[in-house]
Amino acid sequence: MAIKSVEKEKAIALRRKGFSYSEILKIVPVAKSTLSLWLRSVGLSKRQVQRLTDKKRLAALSGARKKHQQKLLKIQEIYKNAESEINKISKKSFWLMGVMLYWAEGSKEKDNHPGSSMKFSNSDPLMIRLFIKWLIEICKIKKENLKFEIYIHENSKNSIKKVKEFWAQNTGFGVDYFNTIYFKKNKIKINRNNVGESYFGQLSIRVKASSGLNRRIAGWIRAINNLILPGGVFGNTPAFEAGDTRFEP
Repeated sequence: MAIKSVEKEKAIALRRKGFSYSEILKIVPVAKSTLSLWLRSVGLSKRQVQRLTDKKRLAALSGARKKHQQKLLKIQEIYKNAESEINKISKKSFWLMGVMLYWAEGSKEKDNHPGSSMKFSNSDPLMIRLFIKWLIEICKIKKENLKFEIYIHENSKNSIKKVKEFWAQNTGFGVDYFNTIYFKKNKIKINRNNVGESYFGQLSIRVKASSGLNRRIAGWIRAINNLILPGGVFGNTPAFEAGDTRFEP
Protein backbone atom coordinates (compact mmCIF):
# COMPACT_ATOMS: atom_id res chain seq x y z
CA MET A 1 0.00 0.00 0.00
CA ALA A 2 2.88 2.32 0.89
CA ILE A 3 4.38 1.70 -2.55
CA LYS A 4 1.10 2.65 -4.25
CA SER A 5 0.92 5.83 -2.19
CA VAL A 6 4.45 6.79 -3.19
CA GLU A 7 3.68 6.09 -6.85
CA LYS A 8 0.49 8.17 -6.64
CA GLU A 9 2.33 11.14 -5.13
CA LYS A 10 5.03 10.84 -7.74
CA ALA A 11 2.47 10.70 -10.54
CA ILE A 12 0.64 13.76 -9.21
CA ALA A 13 3.89 15.68 -8.87
CA LEU A 14 4.83 14.86 -12.46
CA ARG A 15 1.40 15.86 -13.71
CA ARG A 16 1.63 19.21 -11.96
CA LYS A 17 4.88 19.78 -13.82
CA GLY A 18 2.96 19.36 -17.05
CA PHE A 19 3.91 15.77 -17.93
CA SER A 20 1.55 13.88 -20.22
CA TYR A 21 -0.05 10.57 -19.25
CA SER A 22 2.27 8.65 -21.58
CA GLU A 23 5.34 10.36 -20.11
CA ILE A 24 4.20 9.60 -16.53
CA LEU A 25 3.46 5.95 -17.34
CA LYS A 26 7.07 5.53 -18.45
CA ILE A 27 8.19 6.61 -14.97
CA VAL A 28 5.32 5.26 -12.87
CA PRO A 29 4.43 1.78 -14.19
CA VAL A 30 0.74 1.48 -13.30
CA ALA A 31 -2.42 0.81 -15.25
CA LYS A 32 -3.64 3.76 -17.30
CA SER A 33 -7.04 3.52 -15.62
CA THR A 34 -5.37 3.82 -12.20
CA LEU A 35 -3.35 6.81 -13.34
CA SER A 36 -6.48 8.47 -14.70
CA LEU A 37 -8.20 7.96 -11.35
CA TRP A 38 -5.27 9.50 -9.48
CA LEU A 39 -4.98 12.53 -11.73
CA ARG A 40 -8.59 13.40 -12.49
CA SER A 41 -8.59 16.22 -9.93
CA VAL A 42 -5.16 17.59 -10.83
CA GLY A 43 -5.45 20.88 -12.70
CA LEU A 44 -2.90 22.28 -15.15
CA SER A 45 -1.76 25.83 -15.72
CA LYS A 46 -2.16 27.48 -19.12
CA ARG A 47 1.56 27.04 -19.70
CA GLN A 48 1.35 23.31 -18.92
CA VAL A 49 -1.69 22.89 -21.16
CA GLN A 50 0.19 24.67 -23.96
CA ARG A 51 3.18 22.36 -23.45
CA LEU A 52 0.96 19.31 -23.85
CA THR A 53 -0.74 20.84 -26.87
CA ASP A 54 2.62 21.58 -28.49
CA LYS A 55 3.82 18.08 -27.70
CA LYS A 56 0.75 16.53 -29.36
CA ARG A 57 1.21 18.76 -32.40
CA LEU A 58 4.88 17.82 -32.72
CA ALA A 59 3.99 14.14 -32.31
CA ALA A 60 1.39 14.48 -35.06
CA LEU A 61 3.89 16.20 -37.34
CA SER A 62 6.48 13.54 -36.60
CA GLY A 63 3.95 10.82 -37.38
CA ALA A 64 2.96 12.57 -40.60
CA ARG A 65 6.61 12.89 -41.66
CA LYS A 66 7.19 9.23 -40.91
CA LYS A 67 4.16 8.20 -42.98
CA HIS A 68 5.28 10.48 -45.79
CA GLN A 69 8.76 8.96 -45.73
CA GLN A 70 7.29 5.46 -45.77
CA LYS A 71 5.14 6.44 -48.74
CA LEU A 72 8.17 7.78 -50.61
CA LEU A 73 10.08 4.57 -49.96
CA LYS A 74 7.11 2.53 -51.19
CA ILE A 75 6.91 4.64 -54.34
CA GLN A 76 10.63 4.14 -55.00
CA GLU A 77 10.19 0.40 -54.52
CA ILE A 78 7.36 0.36 -57.07
CA TYR A 79 9.49 2.36 -59.52
CA LYS A 80 12.44 0.00 -59.05
CA ASN A 81 10.33 -3.13 -59.54
CA ALA A 82 8.66 -1.65 -62.62
CA GLU A 83 12.01 -0.64 -64.13
CA SER A 84 13.32 -4.18 -63.66
CA GLU A 85 10.47 -5.46 -65.87
CA ILE A 86 11.99 -3.69 -68.87
CA ASN A 87 15.55 -4.65 -69.67
CA LYS A 88 15.62 -4.00 -73.40
CA ILE A 89 13.64 -2.27 -76.14
CA SER A 90 13.83 -3.58 -79.67
CA LYS A 91 13.80 -1.32 -82.71
CA LYS A 92 10.32 -2.55 -83.55
CA SER A 93 9.08 -1.70 -80.05
CA PHE A 94 10.61 1.76 -80.38
CA TRP A 95 8.88 2.19 -83.73
CA LEU A 96 5.53 1.29 -82.16
CA MET A 97 6.16 3.68 -79.28
CA GLY A 98 6.61 6.57 -81.68
CA VAL A 99 3.50 5.65 -83.66
CA MET A 100 1.42 5.59 -80.48
CA LEU A 101 2.90 8.90 -79.33
CA TYR A 102 2.00 10.52 -82.63
CA TRP A 103 -1.49 9.05 -82.52
CA ALA A 104 -1.95 10.68 -79.10
CA GLU A 105 -0.17 14.01 -79.58
CA GLY A 106 0.43 14.46 -83.31
CA SER A 107 -1.54 16.47 -85.86
CA LYS A 108 -3.59 14.37 -88.28
CA GLU A 109 -4.46 15.19 -91.85
CA LYS A 110 -7.97 16.60 -92.24
CA ASP A 111 -10.21 15.88 -95.21
CA ASN A 112 -10.74 19.62 -95.70
CA HIS A 113 -7.03 20.34 -95.38
CA PRO A 114 -5.04 17.71 -97.30
CA GLY A 115 -1.27 17.82 -97.41
CA SER A 116 -0.69 18.53 -93.71
CA SER A 117 2.87 18.06 -92.54
CA MET A 118 3.85 16.28 -89.35
CA LYS A 119 3.47 18.21 -86.12
CA PHE A 120 3.99 16.81 -82.63
CA SER A 121 3.32 18.90 -79.52
CA ASN A 122 3.91 18.37 -75.83
CA SER A 123 5.22 20.11 -72.72
CA ASP A 124 7.08 17.08 -71.31
CA PRO A 125 10.78 17.44 -72.23
CA LEU A 126 11.40 13.69 -71.93
CA MET A 127 8.59 12.92 -74.35
CA ILE A 128 9.90 15.57 -76.72
CA ARG A 129 13.41 14.09 -76.60
CA LEU A 130 12.11 10.58 -77.22
CA PHE A 131 10.04 11.69 -80.20
CA ILE A 132 12.96 13.58 -81.74
CA LYS A 133 15.06 10.44 -81.37
CA TRP A 134 12.26 8.46 -83.02
CA LEU A 135 12.08 10.86 -85.96
CA ILE A 136 15.83 10.76 -86.52
CA GLU A 137 16.53 7.06 -85.92
CA ILE A 138 13.31 5.41 -87.10
CA CYS A 139 11.96 7.82 -89.72
CA LYS A 140 15.45 8.90 -90.86
CA ILE A 141 14.56 12.60 -90.68
CA LYS A 142 17.55 14.91 -90.94
CA LYS A 143 18.03 17.42 -88.14
CA GLU A 144 17.92 20.35 -90.56
CA ASN A 145 14.39 19.32 -91.54
CA LEU A 146 13.08 19.79 -88.01
CA LYS A 147 11.46 23.04 -87.00
CA PHE A 148 10.41 24.04 -83.48
CA GLU A 149 7.62 26.28 -82.26
CA ILE A 150 7.03 27.39 -78.69
CA TYR A 151 3.49 28.06 -77.47
CA ILE A 152 3.40 29.91 -74.18
CA HIS A 153 1.11 32.21 -72.20
CA GLU A 154 1.70 35.90 -72.75
CA ASN A 155 2.45 36.54 -69.08
CA SER A 156 5.73 34.63 -69.64
CA LYS A 157 7.12 37.13 -72.15
CA ASN A 158 9.79 38.27 -69.70
CA SER A 159 11.19 34.74 -69.35
CA ILE A 160 11.51 33.87 -73.05
CA LYS A 161 15.32 33.72 -72.92
CA LYS A 162 15.11 31.17 -70.11
CA VAL A 163 12.40 29.22 -71.97
CA LYS A 164 14.47 29.01 -75.15
CA GLU A 165 17.53 27.87 -73.18
CA PHE A 166 15.42 25.22 -71.46
CA TRP A 167 14.21 23.67 -74.72
CA ALA A 168 17.65 23.96 -76.29
CA GLN A 169 19.18 22.09 -73.36
CA ASN A 170 16.49 19.40 -73.41
CA THR A 171 16.59 18.74 -77.16
CA GLY A 172 20.26 19.15 -78.01
CA PHE A 173 19.50 21.83 -80.59
CA GLY A 174 20.89 25.35 -80.55
CA VAL A 175 18.94 28.26 -79.08
CA ASP A 176 18.50 29.73 -82.58
CA TYR A 177 16.18 26.83 -83.44
CA PHE A 178 13.58 28.23 -81.01
CA ASN A 179 12.90 31.70 -82.40
CA THR A 180 9.33 30.92 -83.47
CA ILE A 181 7.16 31.73 -80.47
CA TYR A 182 3.38 32.05 -80.22
CA PHE A 183 1.83 33.73 -77.21
CA LYS A 184 -1.48 32.52 -75.85
CA LYS A 185 -3.75 35.11 -74.28
CA ASN A 186 -4.53 34.55 -70.61
CA LYS A 187 -8.15 33.98 -69.71
CA ILE A 188 -9.51 36.08 -66.86
CA LYS A 189 -10.41 34.39 -63.57
CA ILE A 190 -8.90 31.06 -64.55
CA ASN A 191 -6.71 29.26 -62.00
CA ARG A 192 -3.84 27.61 -63.84
CA ASN A 193 -1.03 25.44 -62.54
CA ASN A 194 1.22 25.99 -65.57
CA VAL A 195 2.78 29.14 -64.22
CA GLY A 196 5.93 30.05 -62.33
CA GLU A 197 9.59 29.17 -62.76
CA SER A 198 8.88 25.58 -63.83
CA TYR A 199 6.61 26.62 -66.71
CA PHE A 200 8.26 26.50 -70.13
CA GLY A 201 5.23 26.34 -72.37
CA GLN A 202 4.54 23.71 -75.00
CA LEU A 203 6.94 22.75 -77.75
CA SER A 204 5.78 21.74 -81.21
CA ILE A 205 8.02 19.80 -83.60
CA ARG A 206 7.33 20.25 -87.29
CA VAL A 207 8.92 18.18 -90.05
CA LYS A 208 9.41 19.95 -93.36
CA ALA A 209 7.74 18.43 -96.45
CA SER A 210 6.34 15.51 -94.46
CA SER A 211 2.75 15.07 -95.65
CA GLY A 212 3.68 11.68 -97.12
CA LEU A 213 5.16 10.50 -93.83
CA ASN A 214 2.14 11.84 -91.98
CA ARG A 215 -0.12 9.67 -94.15
CA ARG A 216 2.18 6.68 -93.68
CA ILE A 217 1.93 7.02 -89.89
CA ALA A 218 -1.85 7.24 -90.26
CA GLY A 219 -1.68 3.94 -92.15
CA TRP A 220 0.40 2.37 -89.38
CA ILE A 221 -2.19 3.50 -86.84
CA ARG A 222 -5.00 1.96 -88.90
CA ALA A 223 -3.12 -1.31 -89.23
CA ILE A 224 -2.50 -1.48 -85.48
CA ASN A 225 -6.19 -0.87 -84.83
CA ASN A 226 -7.17 -3.58 -87.29
CA LEU A 227 -4.91 -6.05 -85.47
CA ILE A 228 -5.76 -5.09 -81.90
CA LEU A 229 -9.46 -4.30 -82.35
CA PRO A 230 -10.70 -6.41 -85.28
CA GLY A 231 -14.43 -5.96 -85.67
CA GLY A 232 -14.51 -3.21 -83.05
CA VAL A 233 -13.53 -2.93 -79.39
CA PHE A 234 -15.05 -6.31 -78.54
CA GLY A 235 -13.59 -8.24 -81.46
CA ASN A 236 -12.84 -11.92 -80.78
CA THR A 237 -9.78 -12.34 -83.00
CA PRO A 238 -6.58 -12.79 -80.92
CA ALA A 239 -4.44 -9.68 -81.10
CA PHE A 240 -1.15 -11.28 -80.00
CA GLU A 241 0.95 -14.17 -81.17
CA ALA A 242 0.33 -17.60 -79.66
CA GLY A 243 2.54 -18.30 -76.65
CA ASP A 244 2.97 -14.62 -75.83
CA THR A 245 1.91 -14.92 -72.18
CA ARG A 246 4.10 -12.30 -70.54
CA PHE A 247 5.30 -8.77 -71.13
CA GLU A 248 8.44 -8.83 -73.26
CA PRO A 249 9.56 -5.48 -74.68
